[in-house]
Amino acid sequence: MFAIEASGQSGNGEKPTIIFVHGIWADGSCFTPQIELLQAKGYQVMSVQNGVTSLADDVAETQKAIGLAKGKVILVGHSWGGMVITQAGNDPKVVGLVYLAAYGPEKGESVLSVSANAPQTELSRYLVPSGGSVFMSEEGVKKVFVDDLSPKQQALAYATQVPAAHTVFDDKGGEPAWKTRPSWFIVAKNDKTIHPDLERFMAKRMNARTLEIPSSHVMMLSHPGEVLKVIEEAANYKY
Repeated sequence: MFAIEASGQSGNGEKPTIIFVHGIWADGSCFTPQIELLQAKGYQVMSVQNGVTSLADDVAETQKAIGLAKGKVILVGHSWGGMVITQAGNDPKVVGLVYLAAYGPEKGESVLSVSANAPQTELSRYLVPSGGSVFMSEEGVKKVFVDDLSPKQQALAYATQVPAAHTVFDDKGGEPAWKTRPSWFIVAKNDKTIHPDLERFMAKRMNARTLEIPSSHVMMLSHPGEVLKVIEEAANYKY
């Protein structure tokens, strides 16, 4: 069903390297619960720190991490990170893709164009422009981004957010890796940042193995165990 390139794979039963790619208004530390548990189980793990200046720039950063990996790679993208792994996933080392409430564009689609396939959320009410970048307000972080986390976690999420260059929402994706790689998708049923129906649309279109959980947008912090389980399923898949 999926055509997996053999080049770059370990082929000796070693665990794949797990590479995380964060979204807008987050950073690489948002995957800390999964990173710690995967490391404890013997996985090599990297979490890319994206500048969210353009899709091409973020793909290039992820490709650097892939280049460091020895053998097979599983890419895990959250939100905007899905745009990134959809392109970076074409690297021959990459054997599987995991989407966490993430964008999975078709060729030529941008965040804005693919979002037309479902109702809009309240996200736009909480966006704050500054110097060519777009931040999320503190109220927005609490109400639509990490609304099922503690006040302390919400404050940390607001303080550590990486804003987006205002142009990234129009950046168009290239040939999608999900057409040639097995994919997993976790839908956040209580998502107020990306509409759950949009997530379902993208998951169905890519024929992903799909799980729905009652989570806010940042599921890796609110439902760390369920997210970890899906990542491990992808890592243990017989490629």
